[in-house]
Amino acid sequence: MADYSGGSETHEVVVNVTKDTPKTVERSDSFVSVPFLQKLIAEVVGTYFLIFAGCAAVVVNKNNDKVVTLPGIAIVWGLVVTVLVYSVGHISGAHFNPAVTIAFASTKRFPLTQVPAYVAAQLLGGTLASGTLKLLFMGKHDQFSGTLPTGTDLQAFVFEFIITFLLMFVISGVATDNRAIGELAGIAIGSTILLNVIIGGPVTGASMNPVRSLGPAFVHSEYRGIWIFILAPILGAVAGAWVYNIIRYTDKPLREITKSASFLKGRTGATK
Repeated sequence: MADYSGGSETHEVVVNVTKDTPKTVERSDSFVSVPFLQKLIAEVVGTYFLIFAGCAAVVVNKNNDKVVTLPGIAIVWGLVVTVLVYSVGHISGAHFNPAVTIAFASTKRFPLTQVPAYVAAQLLGGTLASGTLKLLFMGKHDQFSGTLPTGTDLQAFVFEFIITFLLMFVISGVATDNRAIGELAGIAIGSTILLNVIIGGPVTGASMNPVRSLGPAFVHSEYRGIWIFILAPILGAVAGAWVYNIIRYTDKPLREITKSASFLKGRTGATK
């Protein structure tokens, strides 16, 4: 879940996976009592391990007769996102993705002035991770772990748009709506990543993240179709965030909504 308010001020989205954390409104300039530098370090470290683990699964799979398999690669991506959300979500919001950061900023749930620093931190983490893998698998074992369209550019663009839309739609639901079950945020986001990689991996590599594609592209100097993996995820994430905002019909917490439900009231009365 996330701390946010419905006012005109800009607020930062922070994934909250504990029930006991007060759902109070924090001003963006307070950084939720955590120095901004620590947030950036969390984004660098989180993005590093996200790209390292996910891309390592791709490289190991290529070098070892497809031993990891597509479902295995999807599980790695899903698991690493899950554990990182629970690890640093309460510090930086666990974006690890410029498309997510920009989407939150577009809906005024993240300070616009902090977007460049967050994107730079994410890009640094992704590039360092890709460079680490290149050093570890030098020579004939050096495999390109980036994303390339297997069909037409239009097909790849639409596919990336759709799967990133779904990802951001889920993130918006579990990270910005105080009616969601905060403890399940990491599982919901990780499961969405897993699902998207299984269906999108063979088509586009299932990037959903400009940094996931740019890191390996920088290290391997492979930029074929890179515009797709920058533009489509950003547009898909912004669309996903805005569509969730449209269907967010109330900001009331779950306990207030259930009070008005007659069948729940009946059950509550029966237990007294």
